[in-house]
Amino acid sequence: MKREVAGIEVRGVDVDSETRCAHYDSERDVVALKFVCCETYWPCFRCHEELAGHSAERFSVDGVESVVLCGVCGAELTAREFVEGSHSCPECGAAFNPGCAEHYELYFDPEE
Repeated sequence: MKREVAGIEVRGVDVDSETRCAHYDSERDVVALKFVCCETYWPCFRCHEELAGHSAERFSVDGVESVVLCGVCGAELTAREFVEGSHSCPECGAAFNPGCAEHYELYFDPEE
């Protein structure tokens, strides 16, 4: 499934208007993450595994690209801004799920 969030395409399973999906749908699950392999935003690694048709390749945590999308306001963050942030969007203040930290290695290559 494809959905536009703030004018940006997000792919996933049952994606809602704030990037929640069939796998993660709590009030705070409002981020989508981009994978380098397809340059596409996905709500979670499970959606990517299920629908992408290829293996995931991760962005560097030190990269300058915007790779995290706030599903509430559409702000884009770098991996570093997301990883070191306060679990909320710096633009609109929307709370992000602090449990995402448990999955950083699935989305971002560690620092070198």
